[in-house]
Amino acid sequence: MTITEIHTDFTERVCNASGENVFLCYQCVKCTAGCPLVDYFDLTPNQVMRAVQLGQEDMALDAKTPWLCASCQTCTTRCPQGIDVARVMDILATMALKDGRKPPVPETVLFNKVFLRDVNILGRIYELGLIAELNLRTGQPLKDVGMGIKMLRKGKMKMLPKVARPLRRASGKTPEPKPNQIAYYPGCSLHSTAVEFDVSTQAVCEALDLELVEPKGWVCCGASAAHRIDPEDAVRLPMETLALIEHDGLREAALPCAACFNRFRTAQHEMAADAELKARIEEQVGSDAGMDVHVRSLLDVVVERVGLDMVHSQVTRPLVGLKVACYYGCLLTRPPQVTGAANPEYPMTMDRLMASLGATVVDWSDKVSCCGAALSLTRTEVVLDLSARILDGARSAGADAVVVACPLCHGNLDGRQPQMNLLDLESGEEDSDEIIPVLYFTQLMALAFGLGQKHAALSKNMIDPRPLLKKKEVLQ
Repeated sequence: MTITEIHTDFTERVCNASGENVFLCYQCVKCTAGCPLVDYFDLTPNQVMRAVQLGQEDMALDAKTPWLCASCQTCTTRCPQGIDVARVMDILATMALKDGRKPPVPETVLFNKVFLRDVNILGRIYELGLIAELNLRTGQPLKDVGMGIKMLRKGKMKMLPKVARPLRRASGKTPEPKPNQIAYYPGCSLHSTAVEFDVSTQAVCEALDLELVEPKGWVCCGASAAHRIDPEDAVRLPMETLALIEHDGLREAALPCAACFNRFRTAQHEMAADAELKARIEEQVGSDAGMDVHVRSLLDVVVERVGLDMVHSQVTRPLVGLKVACYYGCLLTRPPQVTGAANPEYPMTMDRLMASLGATVVDWSDKVSCCGAALSLTRTEVVLDLSARILDGARSAGADAVVVACPLCHGNLDGRQPQMNLLDLESGEEDSDEIIPVLYFTQLMALAFGLGQKHAALSKNMIDPRPLLKKKEVLQ
């Protein structure tokens, strides 16, 4: 007969560190039923929660599950008890590191540490260096060579890193912004691997008379690495940039990257909920600035601030005949208490935008499925599996193309298609029945506005969308 001993001291440590009452979990298994990575875990999410409830410290802290969790927020969004299960996973990973335990997924720990090291030294991510170091140190030096060479040829990676430091404005009168000005936080990717998103965004916003103001000295948001390794740093990094924005007199910020948007909103959410944390972060940042900045996704800025009527008025080349599947990814809408999304499980914002451009929008069930972005450089096989499922879902729904609003999602769905055995990287020959172009919503806006291929930056996409767009007479 096996005797299970209950040690509530460990449970209390997890509750205190996470701010979540794990005893509320009654094993409904919704977290496990909806988890896209459950097949790769050693313990299911509900089993991890039960281990924490019973004080089974070794079982919880030595599990692979917290380290393979992609932080897609599905469990948190669907928990009927309102438990932030994803945060509990983060805390377990943090506690395991502090205890000096050998990580069961060492490559994930390596990624997080290298990522944060670069951010602490450079202020931003050096993507080429990060990819090269991860490939070499994990013993898989040839894994992404083909993709990396193609990205370099397309100018989607910088050879040298850029150093950034938050710049403190001199005290004095805060400048008054113009009515059409809005802060623009491109994040690390839009100046590198997602350059087509940046180029098309700039062109579209100019056409809509929206002036984007990029804060000087902005720093990386910390992405998934920060909240997994140092939860307080995950709050501080976004607040550093929000302080710069507020000091520039701007009260609204547009964030193209869904991951950056989610980290900024989460930072404000946690600051508002924890007075002690807020005081510590304000001491580090140097002021209480940043809490009054309205953080919005670029998609919401276009649809809600500018408005679909204004967007439609700019259309000169409607996307008639083009069938698109709108893919929102995990972090643009979830969890709703952070993002403010009205329909986190089946959003319609991008659908309405594409319809206003003249495209035909297909209904499908993978709008907010996880592509596994956080594991792209550590467990690539997981990402290929999850991303292939999403693309298959779009094809099955009859879509000609997938439209996205996140550089991490685009990187997996577009950039990794050759690794899904859909295209030969050397010859470039495509299986027309399997390949499906993936475009940013701003690229299709640029085309519909008649701004041309250059401003849509179509040549930067890894899977060339131009043959399809010409076939559909979107391009001449």
